[in-house]
Amino acid sequence: MATESPLETGEGSFLSHLIELRDRLLKAVLSIGVVFAALVYFANDIYHLVALPLLRALPQGTTLIATGVASPFFTPIKLTFWLSLFLAIPFVLYQIWAFVAPGLYRHERKMVFPLLLSSTLLFYAGMAFAYFVVFPIAFPFFIGSAPQGVQSMPDISAYLDIVLSMFFAFGVAFEVPVALVLMVAIGVVDPNSLAKKRPYIVVWAFVIAMVLTPPDPLSQTLLAVPMLVLFEVGLLIGRWIKRKKTEAPGGDEEDDEWREMSEEEMDKEMDTADETPDSGEAEKKE
Repeated sequence: MATESPLETGEGSFLSHLIELRDRLLKAVLSIGVVFAALVYFANDIYHLVALPLLRALPQGTTLIATGVASPFFTPIKLTFWLSLFLAIPFVLYQIWAFVAPGLYRHERKMVFPLLLSSTLLFYAGMAFAYFVVFPIAFPFFIGSAPQGVQSMPDISAYLDIVLSMFFAFGVAFEVPVALVLMVAIGVVDPNSLAKKRPYIVVWAFVIAMVLTPPDPLSQTLLAVPMLVLFEVGLLIGRWIKRKKTEAPGGDEEDDEWREMSEEEMDKEMDTADETPDSGEAEKKE
């Protein structure tokens, strides 16, 4: 009976991974499409809900305007699409997790899934913080700072661009604890060393806030302060992770063994993570 050559086996494995990747991507895109189809009927209501913080800040009798001919139609649709993407993020991340999980070691799988879950929740928390805390404070400040004789009549497209940029900025900024814990877990940074560099981190927090938010000190402060608070939270968790490693039997030596596994241990991990169809043939040959 003819046996497949290593080249043919490798090509088949590569094609199977490509097919699985295609299926995962199609499922992720389909999930976004399903959420969009369910929400598109309520596109105008969704835009009105997002525009409420600005509408409440506008002078009585003033409304948003549309300077483009097609803006009243396309702007709510655009917002609904981005909302569908945000809502489908958990399922999209699950598809990514399902694709890469078979190639990870057991300890990596235990670490990655909680990080994906916490990063998603923190991103949502950042968006909620922007909508419920930042917008009610920032928009009255913007409207109230208009010069005398100037009436504020914001355009709906320009407002949507600002809202999306701030949603994204606060969502990413709230990922600070996840990034910090991940770097501590893999040994890239030391929490005690970061604590000593706290003054520099404060400066960098305001610099990042200046880049991500509109050019006003209020929005920058409202973004920088939560980033610093979340940095301290991530620092506490990072210290706890480091303490758990050092308190483990063997201390740092066991931690080194955890990071630098022998070839036999790596093979054993791979066998338990993903049993390939060729494993039986390999045992018979032996």
